[in-house]
Amino acid sequence: MQDNIVKEFNDYRAKMNDKILADNNKIIKRIFNLDTNAFSEGALDVKTKELLGLTASMVLRCDDCVRYHLETCYKEGLKKEEVAEAMSIATLIGGTIVIPHLRRAYEFWEALETQS
Repeated sequence: MQDNIVKEFNDYRAKMNDKILADNNKIIKRIFNLDTNAFSEGALDVKTKELLGLTASMVLRCDDCVRYHLETCYKEGLKKEEVAEAMSIATLIGGTIVIPHLRRAYEFWEALETQS
């Protein structure tokens, strides 16, 4: 299962984003655009913004968001130790209820490393 976890996530995400955006809902399109622009280079670099996104996503317990930010962190060249430190802060802030998401995050990170 671990071999396909990244591909399955990305395939599903792309398929559903295409369907959502095909409805041509101006509000949804603006939200998607805002999300894209928020994580672009600015006063903070992309790596820092992705770590912030990852931490917030873990605290909010959104596995899809956690996976998205993990993959972007990986593509941006962040080291496992950097990502793990951000996730440890998320677990501290979010409490023990975040631990199941931490487990899945570690599983997804391992899948990212395996696919390379």
